[in-house]
Amino acid sequence: MAKAQFEIDKDNLEVRLSRVFNASPERIWQAYVDPTQIPKWWQDTKVDKLDVRVGGQWRFVSGDNDEHAFRGVYKIVDKPHKLARTFEYEPFPGHVMLETVTFTPQGEGQTLVAVVSKYENLDDLNGMVGMGMETGAVAGMERLAKLVEGK
Repeated sequence: MAKAQFEIDKDNLEVRLSRVFNASPERIWQAYVDPTQIPKWWQDTKVDKLDVRVGGQWRFVSGDNDEHAFRGVYKIVDKPHKLARTFEYEPFPGHVMLETVTFTPQGEGQTLVAVVSKYENLDDLNGMVGMGMETGAVAGMERLAKLVEGK
């Protein structure tokens, strides 16, 4: 079974998350852009906005109120190869990072999904990591695997 890899690169202000899935890039892409599928792997989340086009906005709300809302703007939409969007946790406005996701075929029906979160400064990177980013991100990848691999 594939396991998600989580790496922190403080020199480049990046956090990298990757995992190989037993699914096509198209199938995983769909899980990233379909508002009915996102809540299945973004735990306890409602899709408030999802306009998947360059310049389009997205907003997801976790839990029963707006205390855990995330939002951003799509910068790259290259179906089914690459998505890039800004990512901001609303309770801490102004701390925006760029999240880039690539979907690379690996042969035999497998796809490498690589997520690079690029921060503006070390304090923002440390803040997100300190709030439990690794645990949440790895758990999200496992839920995504169950969804796209049909388990």
